[in-house]
Amino acid sequence: MSAMATSHQPGSLAESRSLLDEVISSAATGSPKQRLRILQRIADLFASGSRSYSHEQIALFDDVLQQLSADIEVKARAKLAHHLVGMESAPPKLIRSLAFDDAIEVAGPVLVHSQQLSDADLIENASTKSQNHLFAIAQRLKLSEDVTDVLVERGDQRVVHRVVKNKGARFSLAGYGNLTTRARYDRRLTLALGERSDLPRQYFLKLLEAASSTVRAKLEAANPKAVAAIRDTIDDVATTMQREVRKSSTVHAAAVREAKRRFNVRPITEASVHGAAHAQEFEKTAVALARLGLFPIDLVERALLDEGEDMLLLLAKAAGCSWTTARELLVMYAANRSLKPDDVTMAFERYKKLSQQTARNIVSFYERRMRLQVKAKSKRTRERKSETVDANEIGDDILVVPSPSLAPI
Repeated sequence: MSAMATSHQPGSLAESRSLLDEVISSAATGSPKQRLRILQRIADLFASGSRSYSHEQIALFDDVLQQLSADIEVKARAKLAHHLVGMESAPPKLIRSLAFDDAIEVAGPVLVHSQQLSDADLIENASTKSQNHLFAIAQRLKLSEDVTDVLVERGDQRVVHRVVKNKGARFSLAGYGNLTTRARYDRRLTLALGERSDLPRQYFLKLLEAASSTVRAKLEAANPKAVAAIRDTIDDVATTMQREVRKSSTVHAAAVREAKRRFNVRPITEASVHGAAHAQEFEKTAVALARLGLFPIDLVERALLDEGEDMLLLLAKAAGCSWTTARELLVMYAANRSLKPDDVTMAFERYKKLSQQTARNIVSFYERRMRLQVKAKSKRTRERKSETVDANEIGDDILVVPSPSLAPI
């Protein structure tokens, strides 16, 4: 083995390969204890000089260690996995083989810690192996959206809870959509999702809509930034939009002034809505549509999140949007509508027959209804506060019912 460990010359590599063949041959005829002892010695030899080995030498070690570890007991393979997992230049084929081992004692440490596993390896593993394997993957320091998509899709409750609590995990919009759906029946998952600082606003709103009043209060306490005044969001997004308009015309000062004048006259156009919806930018879409149609932002956000189509079509028509823009609104991820071609065709027919004035009248009715609901809720809140004060003054124990969520429109 010394030749393999010290030389980089082609001749020495050939000699090392011949020596390896002899080692494997002798190990094959030896007892399990002898085979294990040889494996341990070769693993130790690799560990002692792994940083100085060439790619060819690492490949030789990879071959022999794979063959020697194929038939040893689980406990020995697990020990080998722990031994190699922290090495930057550990034999790649062996590492992958250990990660796909059916025994979680062997695969676990590799799946959790090894940086040699690619996203493709992790996705294949998560797509084919046990829930224990998925749970190990969920503990990695960093996880891409492609990997978490599989964990959320296949993982059981334990896996999903673990990956949601992983601060190094990133989720796609589709992944967050699946998690929000699962959270409807899982209070702990709802709270864990609510604590994530990267949870998109649309999914936080969905959590609030579905949560009980007790859970809602905990969500709001856990993520106060997400429940900050909606007007703050409007101002932030509108400022960004205005900045983008200014940047889009920088050829010369006159062009900048003209762009600014146009923006002040009509700051939001249908193109603003279409572009934001096509890019799946929920907040920009909500603000753009609310400003284009002069709608309450709450009403627009609800329509974007509603699995039904009617309210969103009404808002788009009332705002004067074309079918092209209305269709982009319908297929946004936020509501997870999963429209089939026939559904889109039927929606188009309804949209074509709907007049803008009729749409405006219906939307106005819903706006009035929403204002009444808000006033009623404020009144109930004041009454409950008053009852609480009275109860404290007279020393009676009165159960104060938490504020219910707004009824869907």
